[in-house]
Amino acid sequence: MMNHEDLLTRVTDAQPYPLLFATLSGAHLYGFASADSDYDLRAVHVLPAEEILGLRKGPSTIDETSIQDGIELDFVSHDAEKFFGLMLRRNGYVLEQIFSPLVIHGGDGLERLRDIGGRCITRHHAHHYLGFAANQWKLFRKESSPRVKPLLYTYRVLLTGIHLMRTGNVEANLLTLNEDFKLSFLADLVALKQEGAEKGILEGSDLEFHTREYAHLTALLEAAYSESTLPEAPTATDELHDYLLELRLQKQEE
Repeated sequence: MMNHEDLLTRVTDAQPYPLLFATLSGAHLYGFASADSDYDLRAVHVLPAEEILGLRKGPSTIDETSIQDGIELDFVSHDAEKFFGLMLRRNGYVLEQIFSPLVIHGGDGLERLRDIGGRCITRHHAHHYLGFAANQWKLFRKESSPRVKPLLYTYRVLLTGIHLMRTGNVEANLLTLNEDFKLSFLADLVALKQEGAEKGILEGSDLEFHTREYAHLTALLEAAYSESTLPEAPTATDELHDYLLELRLQKQEE
């Protein structure tokens, strides 16, 4: 049972539009949440036809940050049309949201998206993870007092990308990934993050060591991309098109 599940369920139940799904992302999904980490809720909502076809358009994105019961909550939901479009791009974020095991609101809609989502994975998703890792590494290196968080994010996205290229499966939990990669230093880094504050500092960090590891894992991801047998492009466009029409018409008939 995840912490604060009742609170998270209340947040999803209070949304003004029906949700296709809502899952947890961020540090809780990645396996290194601190006691003061916020909760990143990610969802897909379905706008009614009158808020799509008429002049009064409904929100394609709902983005709300709040503090409830002392817990910081970050809720982001995209309308199905926008989210389905993101699924057809090189966007690892949306795939991780679909395949997150931390489900707050699920059901048949989520299971269907997971099935379709598998046919949205391409070898070019490697570019998403290479770019994200480079940004997090740059953030880590530019800080005068380096934090644990961007370093863990760097390792997490590189391992997720390598794993995706090699297996075609989306896995975002760093500890689960490390069962295969067996990087001995990661457990201590994760413990440092979990036992400290969200913005905890990496004391006495070995920058030269982490620089070598970053370069090594980046090279592994680039090699995995070159060798990957994943498709060049998504094959689920028609399925997502049909599903979107089904959702719109179903909502109109209710």
